[in-house]
Amino acid sequence: MLEAKGLMVFYENMLALNNVHIRCKEKEIVGVFGANSAGKSTLMYTISGIMEDIRKKELMAGGERITVLGNITYMGENIMGLKPSRRARKGIVLCPERRRIFSESSVLENLRIGGYLAAPSQAKETLDYVFRLFPALERLKKRIGGFLSGGEQQALTVGRTLMGNPDLLLLDEPVEGLAPIVVKDLGKQILKLGKMGETMLFSEQNIKFAMMTAERAYVIDKGRIRYQGRIEELSANEEVKKRYLMI
Repeated sequence: MLEAKGLMVFYENMLALNNVHIRCKEKEIVGVFGANSAGKSTLMYTISGIMEDIRKKELMAGGERITVLGNITYMGENIMGLKPSRRARKGIVLCPERRRIFSESSVLENLRIGGYLAAPSQAKETLDYVFRLFPALERLKKRIGGFLSGGEQQALTVGRTLMGNPDLLLLDEPVEGLAPIVVKDLGKQILKLGKMGETMLFSEQNIKFAMMTAERAYVIDKGRIRYQGRIEELSANEEVKKRYLMI
């Protein structure tokens, strides 16, 4: 479904991604793990196309020079250079880190914003699907986003992303800053998505969340993939966990 080969991203002279190879098959849940500043978000931004937008804006503003090299193939098509909006229309949708909701809008308004490209009938069907997945959001649909708890805001962020009907859901650090009980609950919802056939690629530091959800794992450090394999293999590899995941 998705394969990235030889990805390299430079911020001026700093190498953020170094010859990264990664793939995600249809209906697979794949995790990319690493410490802060390992390159996880840069990878997600590059796959989603947001890095291309950042690169062009920096160039126009005379700011930091960003260089992106390599190839990303999605459904057999090379999508390097495509705008994030065109990638989203092809089914690649990013759920950003740090729960970036519209804090002055209600839960329902946030969700409807996520489905603005869909036909009304499709948006209604997807909204029902989101409410089945996250029942709390239906109960809170009139509440202003800024008054939700951290876990509720994260559920809303994921739900709003699902309103875009992704074929490939990208999740950037979905449980960052959440309490353990909320992490556990969100992990259950991610597993439900997987059972419903959703294809997911997520970045994360929380290895316990990884063990709950991912089928395959990549470990990234200083922009390079240091390990790849089945999640149970990573779970048993104490050296990799201690060296790159600070466990």
